Amino acid sequence: MIYLDHAATTPLRPEAREAMAPFHGDLFGNPSGAHGIARRAKNALEAAREEAAELLGAEHPLDVVFTSGATEADNLAVVGAALAGGRRGGVVASAVEHEAVLEAARFAGRLGCPVEIVGVDDRGVADPEATAAACGPDTAVVALMAANNETGARQPVAKVAHAVRAQAPQALVHCDAVQSFVTEDVTVPALGADLVALSAHKFGGPQGTGLLYVRPGTDLEPVLHGGGQELGRRSGTHNVAGVVGMVAAMRATVADRTGFRERIGEARRRFEDRVRRAAPDAAFTLDPADRLVQHSHLRIPGVRADTMLVRLDAVGLAASAGSACSSGAMETSHVLAAMGIPAGDAAECLRFTFGWDHRPESGDAAGEIVAAVIGKLR
Repeated sequence: MIYLDHAATTPLRPEAREAMAPFHGDLFGNPSGAHGIARRAKNALEAAREEAAELLGAEHPLDVVFTSGATEADNLAVVGAALAGGRRGGVVASAVEHEAVLEAARFAGRLGCPVEIVGVDDRGVADPEATAAACGPDTAVVALMAANNETGARQPVAKVAHAVRAQAPQALVHCDAVQSFVTEDVTVPALGADLVALSAHKFGGPQGTGLLYVRPGTDLEPVLHGGGQELGRRSGTHNVAGVVGMVAAMRATVADRTGFRERIGEARRRFEDRVRRAAPDAAFTLDPADRLVQHSHLRIPGVRADTMLVRLDAVGLAASAGSACSSGAMETSHVLAAMGIPAGDAAECLRFTFGWDHRPESGDAAGEIVAAVIGKLR
């Protein structure tokens, strides 16, 4: 099987697997305990927190809140900011945000928080001035992802953050940086955001683990209540093995970014060249310069995506038609709709995403398979 669905989840990096192994054995302790076994787990947890903060360019390790993944981190950022201090603050979000952000915003809306969804251009990119203009004196949080999970479109997060602070200085800026961490400079100084969400399984870490960076002094209302872990910001027994594995994957990812961009950029170029030879009318949603290097989002006119995916799977290639985080059903993508792509065209769009375990020749092999399937279907 050639796996080209890394935007959905990635294979576990060997560095993460090795780091996690002791915590599935002798280092099983609950870090909230007071005895020696618990302290060993606590020491590992806090060492991982320190390294995560350093990799993110955070001011202090306690700026990092460990979560069960980016969905929880996004909910804590959006709902937690909107409800902080007993208020019902406003939420502003781009129309192409991940469902975790959009559904959190809708939930906040049902609680009485004003919600504004800001449109994007035909590349799926939010305009900084339009985003800022949607903010008012009661806006609590503005959400803009670093790059889109379906198309790979990069967003001007730092410019949006600057514009928002000029318009509504009280508003927090939240960035879902899940897709970008593999290749982009995802650090607090680079993004300029107050809140940043990551999910381990998008860059070779374990599923069910993530984090939220929280700028010092930021007030958030918890969305999970219980034992008061994470300084009361997120209750629940820590997944120490998951956290240690995530940070090991973060370390390996950051060290490999330059090499990743080079080899995966070449793999994607070879893949797309082969697809173009098989289908000269193939329509790539974005120019390479406008998207993440690992993303190839395209439309094969006259070939439905669901049919194509079934045929590809049958011959050993895994891909997708968009986000795998909602359901297995084929639904019109809200991302493509926001970009102005008609529903009929969107139904022919496919997403191929490369990852850390690929090499340039992976693009050749995948391209041959896709070309053969296109030929048969046509």
